[in-house]
Amino acid sequence: MKEIMIATGNKNKTREYREMLEPLGYSVHDLSEIEHVDPEETGTTFAENALIKARSVHDKVKMMTIADDSGLSIRALNGEPGIYSARYLEPHDYGYKNRALISRLQDKDDRYAWFTCAIALIDHKGVEHVFEGIMEGEIAMELRGDNGFGYDPIFLVPQFGKTSAELEPEVKNSVSHRGKATRALLEYLRNHPEEEE
Repeated sequence: MKEIMIATGNKNKTREYREMLEPLGYSVHDLSEIEHVDPEETGTTFAENALIKARSVHDKVKMMTIADDSGLSIRALNGEPGIYSARYLEPHDYGYKNRALISRLQDKDDRYAWFTCAIALIDHKGVEHVFEGIMEGEIAMELRGDNGFGYDPIFLVPQFGKTSAELEPEVKNSVSHRGKATRALLEYLRNHPEEEE
């Protein structure tokens, strides 16, 4: 079993990573197992912020570490909330944030949006890698679904006619930004088996 640390305290995110990584022989850990680590995310891109998080945790645990930074971008709002997705409209919860975004788009014809996920890997040699995935869609007219978290209830995936929060986990993993970035990560690990030692 290969040990890997996921630099998150979000149990939903840990669960999604476990669903994808455990069948491939990974023992998945998260930040609930170590002392609090909360670096300031000063990057200007998802990739930069993912690397900042990965470095801070890797320095502490000295094991293979994955950190991701992801968020929702909305074209009609000039890419907001973007890299500020987690901190957007603080301190309100995602129910408030989602309703606020729907309200901001009520007079807009363009509802195109996309999720981006950048996964940073620091391998057992300390070498850094970044893998990115994007899921395109649009903002729904109302919150729908209970299977997701964050902005999932307002993110409509046109090919299914459902929000990300209405998709079954295996379907979501097949099309999501995190699923795509994770598959790129796993493809890299399969092609570089020395990274799994």
